[in-house]
Amino acid sequence: MDARLEPFETKMQKSLNNLEEEYGSIRAGRANPHVLDKLKVDYYGTPTPIQSVANVSVPEPRMIQIQPWEKAMVKEIERAILTSELGIHPTNDGTVIRLVFPELTEERRKELAKEIKKKGENAKVAVRNIRRDANDSFKKLAKEDVSKDEIKDLEDAAQKMTDQYIARIEKAVEAKSKEILTV
Repeated sequence: MDARLEPFETKMQKSLNNLEEEYGSIRAGRANPHVLDKLKVDYYGTPTPIQSVANVSVPEPRMIQIQPWEKAMVKEIERAILTSELGIHPTNDGTVIRLVFPELTEERRKELAKEIKKKGENAKVAVRNIRRDANDSFKKLAKEDVSKDEIKDLEDAAQKMTDQYIARIEKAVEAKSKEILTV
């Protein structure tokens, strides 16, 4: 691969990775500890990920169990979950917090499927914008004694790369939609 294409491929890969991270935080009726990834708790004045202050496990398919290493963190973790957009009410027995995920309704599944498609479209737009930036930078090369054929080859390579990443995004959208819609 031409070295001039590498920074753009790196950006496209980051767009795909970001989409996959977002999909990891969408719950599909099953308990997935990744839904907690973006939540931070106040740990002695420092916003800290829940996984850094507690043991997170999945004892049952629809339950996440959070066992803080310090008893004082139970209230902080519970507050972080309540103020988040998870939509799940935590229960605690003083030492362990449990999150029970309700079965998704058909309506909620369709809502999530729409959200998944929307996130996929946003990722495609990001990839296309990266391609546009790449093409703009290639056009600037014309001023530096680079032949039109070479610029055309770079643009074609950028287009092929864009097509590959869009196909990978579509595959991710399809897989996550199928997971959400499967009862």
